[in-house]
Amino acid sequence: MPPNHRRCISCRRVAPREEFWRVVRSFPSQIVMLDQGMGRSAYLCPDSACLQTAQRKDRLGRALKATVSEEIYRTLWQRLSTTATIE
Repeated sequence: MPPNHRRCISCRRVAPREEFWRVVRSFPSQIVMLDQGMGRSAYLCPDSACLQTAQRKDRLGRALKATVSEEIYRTLWQRLSTTATIE
């Protein structure tokens, strides 16, 4: 994989990390948050199909080895709806 590229946990697409949403399980508090902090990270395409698959199959939870709250998914769905209205 080229430098500064990441893979979507849902569709497995490889792209520059700026094109993805970053979900982080912070260290040492084990809290899952978006776009900030240091710790175990998972990347997700800003696409409804990827987000739906990740939520249905708990791909974020398995990748982060932590429980992902509904609030995180709600925030991601809101981000998706705001980016869809902008474009």
